[in-house]
Amino acid sequence: MRIGILKCGVAPDDLRDRHGDYDTMFERLLAGRGFTFGSWHVEEMEFPDDVHEADGWLLTGSKHGVYDDLPFIPKLEQFVRRAYLAHVPLVGICFGHQLIAQALGGRVLKHGDGWAVGAHDYAFGGTTLTLNCWHQDQVAEAPADAQLAAASPFCPNAALIYGDRAFTVQAHPEFSDGFIDGLIEHRGAGLVPEELLDQARARRGDADGGAAVADRIAAFLKQPRAMRGAA
Repeated sequence: MRIGILKCGVAPDDLRDRHGDYDTMFERLLAGRGFTFGSWHVEEMEFPDDVHEADGWLLTGSKHGVYDDLPFIPKLEQFVRRAYLAHVPLVGICFGHQLIAQALGGRVLKHGDGWAVGAHDYAFGGTTLTLNCWHQDQVAEAPADAQLAAASPFCPNAALIYGDRAFTVQAHPEFSDGFIDGLIEHRGAGLVPEELLDQARARRGDADGGAAVADRIAAFLKQPRAMRGAA
């Protein structure tokens, strides 16, 4: 199964050589599950010609907000809506989670209480998974088609499922502790309150749920679909 990774941003320069870019992180996260990958840097307006160029699409994180006035955002929303109508499955992580929600009628806002960084606990039904996160924006109102798949006290819409068409997660199952350490050093100072950075440092090593979310992503992408329509 071929998965197209839509890069909505790039990892910081100081971290990319050591940890790879966002597409590389997802290839590593989903390795061994029967996927091949292609990558398009949509932030730089590099888009697939057709929603059927891959069997499924994965939208990455980004430093941008989905409400920013950037040319790639409305075009990406259009692509999401076409894929959704064509029953080509979509996965969104962080910015991708928010973009899919916005494209399908939801609302994304900055959280009034500020940032969530480092390891946080998420209730996926009856299972608690601890995942790394790094965000201030979140889905404030889910689209009508979405059902809640996971929540946390800070992020009520932490994961959403749209039937067999989309599965999205606010946290970053692809982020290692080392990458979070790098974000704290290179992006956190002066942006995120030091108290929250200290809390993230204190929970280093707790985020052990990435493989479980990868399994959920793989199961979602591989499930049988009765219809794949024209975009």
